Amino acid sequence: MAKTPKRPLTLRDVSEASGVSEMTVSRVLRGLGDVSETTRARVREAATRLGYVPNRIAGALASNRVNLVAVVIPSLANMVFPEVLGGISEELGDTGLQPVVGVTDYLPEKEEKVLFEMLSWRPSGVIVAGLEHSAASRAMLERAGVPVVEIMDVDGEAIDAVVGISHARAGREMAEGILAAGYRRIGVLGTKMPLDYRARKRMEGFRARLAEAGVPIADQEFYEGGSALLKGREMTEAILKRNPDLDFLYYSNDMIGAGGLLWLLERGARIPEEIGLAGFNRIELLDGLPRRLATMDACRRAIGCRAAAIVAARHADSSLPGGERIELTPTLERGDTLRAPRG
Repeated sequence: MAKTPKRPLTLRDVSEASGVSEMTVSRVLRGLGDVSETTRARVREAATRLGYVPNRIAGALASNRVNLVAVVIPSLANMVFPEVLGGISEELGDTGLQPVVGVTDYLPEKEEKVLFEMLSWRPSGVIVAGLEHSAASRAMLERAGVPVVEIMDVDGEAIDAVVGISHARAGREMAEGILAAGYRRIGVLGTKMPLDYRARKRMEGFRARLAEAGVPIADQEFYEGGSALLKGREMTEAILKRNPDLDFLYYSNDMIGAGGLLWLLERGARIPEEIGLAGFNRIELLDGLPRRLATMDACRRAIGCRAAAIVAARHADSSLPGGERIELTPTLERGDTLRAPRG
């Protein structure tokens, strides 16, 4: 025999279970003041025991906003973005705001759909990866009426607030470190980058700095799809079979760089004396490799924290002006695969 669905609990149920008025229950559950700690504890205990969940839709009808923060990112498969989400979640922990995540797979048309759905719920803020959007997405963000924080990148024009690093600068600084170590026959390996704007900007900065030093890119190898160790192994084998005289390999991310490192170690390559390697992102998961890959920390968790702090502050005080610009600085880590600068 089918069970009869139980009706949703109301403030009256919590009021009767805790022995206080519905108005007091409402004030406690919304975190408002002028209620004693004893009463707060009694109301919370009753709500927890009953399994009461507030009806946020009713509150949203009055305020025209829900206490959700729309977080739009290109991928969850990439290890970069879970760390960003960790920073966002940590910062919003005591604010009453909750992050809700949408994934775009780096596709502009999917970003439009995700933003349309999320903004239709009238969130209290939007955190979105990148500065490049379609005209439709940009129009929605400009008219959202809430704090919009674009993250991960500062090389471009922001809609509102922006928190990130300069990927062009990161590419230049990596090139500077490689040149200072005396490497000159340099290959680059990475994703086909029409939609990964940040990887493309790093490579552009990298190439520009090498060109200034009169050092051309000797060879390149690109792939489609997500980052993986196997791709790194395959790409490294392919580029070195074509051009065995390369003395440095610069990978667009740490995962394919780690695959290349493992392939070279299996073949007894002298690293970093004979050949050097570097990636990008500073993935902690790779700390267990036989050698520490040279890389740059992309400040992922800090970016998430700072972006969420902007949304929370402006949610609490709507008079704040907005337009914040926070540029964090990635750090070059030489690891065991990049020689020290030559004196």
